[in-house]
Amino acid sequence: MYLGVMSGTSMDAVDLAVVDFNGARPSLVTTASSAWPQGLLERLRAFAGGTRLDAHAVAVLDTEVGLHIATAINTLLHDSAIASGAIHAIGSHGQTVAHAPGEIPPTTLQLGDANVIAEATGIRTINDFRRRDVAAGGQGAPLAPAFHAATL
Repeated sequence: MYLGVMSGTSMDAVDLAVVDFNGARPSLVTTASSAWPQGLLERLRAFAGGTRLDAHAVAVLDTEVGLHIATAINTLLHDSAIASGAIHAIGSHGQTVAHAPGEIPPTTLQLGDANVIAEATGIRTINDFRRRDVAAGGQGAPLAPAFHAATL
């Protein structure tokens, strides 16, 4: 099983899904959503909206987003009685705070330190999907076409 984590630009919540890929087709095991704490949400929206932060403040925000995601994951696993060892890996999209793949240079930035998530959950964590896709000339959504091709 794998656990996917996504938070859209609306920042309404962190959405999680556990998916089992062992059958002929992927099967959804369980899902959850976790609302952002109000103070963290306000700072994320301000930063995404143009509020300038120094490097330390960005690093703190990145860590806090990672901690919130990790807490949401641990809560989902606990509530669903799924052992962390049953999850092969976490794929964490992170929270997009800047996305301009059509600009010169193309750019995107997501927060949510995967190292923090991995340490807090004990599960291998993969992230930074958008930046590699944008660097390769894409729009920053590399998993959607592959998933659709595999499941449709």
